[in-house]
Amino acid sequence: MVSDQLRGKGYDQFLPMCWSRRLWSDRVKVIQMPLFSGYLFCRFDPDDRFSILTTPGVCTIVGRGRTPLAVDATQVENIRLAVRSGQGLEPWPRLEVGNKVRIDVGPLCGVEGTLLRHKGTSHLILGVTLMQRAVAVEVDETWVVPSPNVYASPKSAHQSAQPQLVS
Repeated sequence: MVSDQLRGKGYDQFLPMCWSRRLWSDRVKVIQMPLFSGYLFCRFDPDDRFSILTTPGVCTIVGRGRTPLAVDATQVENIRLAVRSGQGLEPWPRLEVGNKVRIDVGPLCGVEGTLLRHKGTSHLILGVTLMQRAVAVEVDETWVVPSPNVYASPKSAHQSAQPQLVS
Protein backbone atom coordinates (compact mmCIF):
# COMPACT_ATOMS: atom_id res chain seq x y z
CA MET A 1 0.00 0.00 0.00
CA VAL A 2 2.75 2.49 0.98
CA SER A 3 4.78 1.51 -2.08
CA ASP A 4 1.86 2.26 -4.39
CA GLN A 5 1.13 5.59 -2.69
CA LEU A 6 4.74 6.77 -2.89
CA ARG A 7 4.93 5.71 -6.56
CA GLY A 8 1.69 7.66 -7.15
CA LYS A 9 3.34 10.74 -5.61
CA GLY A 10 6.19 10.39 -8.12
CA TYR A 11 8.86 8.98 -5.80
CA ASP A 12 11.43 6.44 -6.94
CA GLN A 13 10.69 3.67 -4.46
CA PHE A 14 11.75 0.03 -4.27
CA LEU A 15 9.95 -2.70 -2.32
CA PRO A 16 11.98 -5.91 -2.70
CA MET A 17 9.73 -8.99 -2.61
CA CYS A 18 10.36 -12.71 -2.13
CA TRP A 19 8.28 -15.87 -2.33
CA SER A 20 7.44 -17.64 0.93
CA ARG A 21 5.68 -20.91 1.76
CA ARG A 22 2.93 -20.50 4.36
CA LEU A 23 1.17 -23.37 6.06
CA TRP A 24 -2.56 -22.99 6.64
CA SER A 25 -4.56 -25.57 8.56
CA ASP A 26 -5.75 -27.21 5.33
CA ARG A 27 -3.03 -26.40 2.74
CA VAL A 28 0.36 -24.95 1.92
CA LYS A 29 0.37 -21.76 -0.12
CA VAL A 30 3.23 -19.86 -1.76
CA ILE A 31 2.79 -16.09 -1.40
CA GLN A 32 4.84 -13.03 -2.22
CA MET A 33 6.08 -11.05 0.81
CA PRO A 34 8.41 -8.08 1.41
CA LEU A 35 12.03 -9.16 1.70
CA PHE A 36 12.47 -6.66 4.57
CA SER A 37 9.19 -6.77 6.47
CA GLY A 38 7.95 -3.27 7.29
CA TYR A 39 10.54 -1.44 5.17
CA LEU A 40 10.95 -0.08 1.66
CA PHE A 41 13.58 2.05 -0.05
CA CYS A 42 12.71 5.50 -1.38
CA ARG A 43 14.83 8.14 -3.10
CA PHE A 44 14.02 11.67 -1.91
CA ASP A 45 15.58 14.91 -0.70
CA PRO A 46 15.96 14.58 3.10
CA ASP A 47 15.26 18.32 3.49
CA ASP A 48 11.86 17.85 1.82
CA ARG A 49 10.51 14.74 3.58
CA PHE A 50 7.11 16.00 4.78
CA SER A 51 5.29 14.39 1.85
CA ILE A 52 6.85 11.03 2.74
CA LEU A 53 6.00 11.29 6.43
CA THR A 54 2.36 12.20 5.73
CA THR A 55 1.84 9.17 3.48
CA PRO A 56 -0.66 6.79 5.14
CA GLY A 57 1.18 3.75 6.47
CA VAL A 58 4.57 5.44 6.86
CA CYS A 59 5.69 5.39 10.49
CA THR A 60 9.12 6.95 10.21
CA ILE A 61 12.20 7.37 8.05
CA VAL A 62 15.13 5.34 9.32
CA GLY A 63 17.89 7.54 10.66
CA ARG A 64 19.61 8.89 13.72
CA GLY A 65 17.11 10.90 15.74
CA ARG A 66 15.29 13.14 13.28
CA THR A 67 18.09 13.00 10.72
CA PRO A 68 17.42 10.53 7.89
CA LEU A 69 20.38 8.35 6.97
CA ALA A 70 21.00 7.34 3.37
CA VAL A 71 21.40 3.71 2.41
CA ASP A 72 24.43 2.96 0.25
CA ALA A 73 23.12 3.04 -3.34
CA THR A 74 25.38 0.10 -4.28
CA GLN A 75 23.76 -2.06 -1.60
CA VAL A 76 20.27 -1.16 -2.86
CA GLU A 77 21.32 -1.92 -6.45
CA ASN A 78 22.75 -5.28 -5.34
CA ILE A 79 19.41 -6.17 -3.75
CA ARG A 80 17.59 -5.01 -6.91
CA LEU A 81 19.82 -7.24 -9.07
CA ALA A 82 19.27 -10.21 -6.73
CA VAL A 83 15.48 -9.75 -6.97
CA ARG A 84 15.62 -9.48 -10.78
CA SER A 85 17.86 -12.56 -11.07
CA GLY A 86 14.98 -14.93 -10.46
CA GLN A 87 17.06 -16.86 -7.94
CA GLY A 88 15.40 -17.87 -4.67
CA LEU A 89 15.61 -15.14 -2.04
CA GLU A 90 14.76 -15.24 1.65
CA PRO A 91 15.23 -12.90 4.59
CA TRP A 92 18.33 -13.81 6.56
CA PRO A 93 19.38 -12.64 10.02
CA ARG A 94 22.57 -10.63 10.03
CA LEU A 95 24.99 -12.49 12.27
CA GLU A 96 28.33 -10.77 12.84
CA VAL A 97 31.16 -11.48 15.21
CA GLY A 98 30.57 -9.53 18.42
CA ASN A 99 26.76 -9.37 18.03
CA LYS A 100 24.45 -10.62 20.75
CA VAL A 101 22.58 -13.71 19.59
CA ARG A 102 20.01 -16.18 20.93
CA ILE A 103 19.61 -19.88 20.28
CA ASP A 104 16.05 -20.52 19.07
CA VAL A 105 16.11 -24.29 18.47
CA GLY A 106 17.59 -27.39 20.03
CA PRO A 107 18.67 -28.31 23.54
CA LEU A 108 20.08 -24.81 24.26
CA CYS A 109 16.91 -23.01 23.17
CA GLY A 110 16.67 -19.61 24.90
CA VAL A 111 20.38 -19.26 25.72
CA GLU A 112 21.82 -15.86 24.79
CA GLY A 113 25.44 -14.98 24.21
CA THR A 114 27.96 -13.26 21.99
CA LEU A 115 28.89 -14.60 18.59
CA LEU A 116 32.61 -15.27 18.68
CA ARG A 117 33.34 -16.64 15.21
CA HIS A 118 31.95 -18.56 12.28
CA LYS A 119 33.36 -22.01 11.72
CA GLY A 120 32.58 -23.03 8.16
CA THR A 121 29.00 -22.73 7.03
CA SER A 122 27.24 -25.09 9.40
CA HIS A 123 28.55 -24.22 12.85
CA LEU A 124 29.09 -21.23 15.09
CA ILE A 125 31.08 -20.75 18.23
CA LEU A 126 28.95 -18.97 20.80
CA GLY A 127 30.23 -17.30 23.95
CA VAL A 128 27.75 -17.70 26.81
CA THR A 129 28.20 -15.90 30.11
CA LEU A 130 27.75 -18.46 32.85
CA MET A 131 28.74 -17.75 36.45
CA GLN A 132 30.84 -14.81 35.22
CA ARG A 133 32.83 -17.07 32.95
CA ALA A 134 32.65 -17.67 29.23
CA VAL A 135 32.13 -21.02 27.61
CA ALA A 136 32.28 -21.84 23.96
CA VAL A 137 29.60 -24.10 22.56
CA GLU A 138 29.39 -25.36 19.02
CA VAL A 139 25.83 -25.16 17.71
CA ASP A 140 24.14 -25.58 14.36
CA GLU A 141 24.09 -22.22 12.54
CA THR A 142 20.37 -22.55 11.79
CA TRP A 143 19.61 -22.54 15.53
CA VAL A 144 21.06 -19.05 16.09
CA VAL A 145 19.23 -15.73 15.56
CA PRO A 146 20.11 -12.13 16.45
CA SER A 147 19.06 -11.26 19.98
CA PRO A 148 15.80 -9.24 19.75
CA ASN A 149 16.78 -6.75 22.47
CA VAL A 150 19.98 -5.50 20.82
CA TYR A 151 19.95 -3.07 17.89
CA ALA A 152 22.82 -2.20 15.58
CA SER A 153 23.93 1.43 15.47
CA PRO A 154 23.41 3.16 12.11
CA LYS A 155 26.31 4.11 9.85
CA SER A 156 27.13 7.68 8.81
CA ALA A 157 24.90 9.56 6.35
CA HIS A 158 25.61 9.79 2.63
CA GLN A 159 24.81 12.68 0.32
CA SER A 160 21.22 13.86 -0.21
CA ALA A 161 18.87 12.24 -2.74
CA GLN A 162 20.30 8.81 -1.84
CA PRO A 163 17.90 5.95 -1.16
CA GLN A 164 16.38 6.15 2.32
CA LEU A 165 14.80 3.38 4.33
CA VAL A 166 11.16 4.05 5.20
CA SER A 167 9.39 2.13 7.93
